[in-house]
Amino acid sequence: MADASRTYTEIAYDVDGPVLTLTLDRPDQLNAFTPTMFRELLDAFDRADADDDVRVVIVTGRGRAFCAGADLSMGAKTFDDAAHAGAAGKAEPSGPPDVARHRDEGGRLTLRIFECTKPVIAAINGPAVGIGITMTLAMDLRLAADTAKMGFVFARRGIVPEAASSWFLPRLVGISQALEWCYSGRVFPASEALEGRLVRSLHPVDELLPTARALADEIATNTSALSVALTRQMMWRMLGADHPMEAHKIDSRAINAMGRTADAREGVVSFLEKRPPAFPGRVSEDLPEFFPWWEERVYE
Repeated sequence: MADASRTYTEIAYDVDGPVLTLTLDRPDQLNAFTPTMFRELLDAFDRADADDDVRVVIVTGRGRAFCAGADLSMGAKTFDDAAHAGAAGKAEPSGPPDVARHRDEGGRLTLRIFECTKPVIAAINGPAVGIGITMTLAMDLRLAADTAKMGFVFARRGIVPEAASSWFLPRLVGISQALEWCYSGRVFPASEALEGRLVRSLHPVDELLPTARALADEIATNTSALSVALTRQMMWRMLGADHPMEAHKIDSRAINAMGRTADAREGVVSFLEKRPPAFPGRVSEDLPEFFPWWEERVYE
């Protein structure tokens, strides 16, 4: 459960009207990802989901980078879990490695973003490498500065793609493009990310956040929070469906449930009266009874 009074050390949490901006905030380290940043981001998304006044989340970086990837301050032992346990004063469990003893923090973060009930926009203001780019794959829209660079560099570090990116990346850009970027591990310019459909659009760095904010405001001002929350989960979860009938089942239940709500009435009446809508529905209280319709996946 998120602590609404909590302050953070490696991210900034700023709410302005209906928009929350989360800023990765280690500019002197190019916002390199740490266990502390991971925990703070999890808490921030919990807070965002619990706050009905937050309609859209923007994620960006402080300074000249979005996120330069994992913090490499432990050198050769950076990706060695046993070394991390020792540095934290924790005993390394005995016995053979198994999934119960290790979960990738990047994957836990992208899964949390995947579960979010609010639209999430990545404003990639500079270099985004490793976890710096894979954390954005569960976000709904990725905008980038035209000077940004990105890279799925895992094979060049002797590891493999993480943050559930083997699920997200091929679905976003296609299997061939995903494999090329991951096989080569090269860092590529924002123009290639745009051509490969990894990002929606490119912008001068000083126009990036205003553009992201304009998109966020368009969503927050004109739409039902309930409709958007349902739509987000319907779209993402249907990526794994084996037949369009699965989408039809959920569409039918959602239309039936939403059609009886005050939000549906307001949507129609405001349109007919030619005025901005004022949707009353609250995600924390008013989602249909069938939500969530999926079985929670267990890590085992």
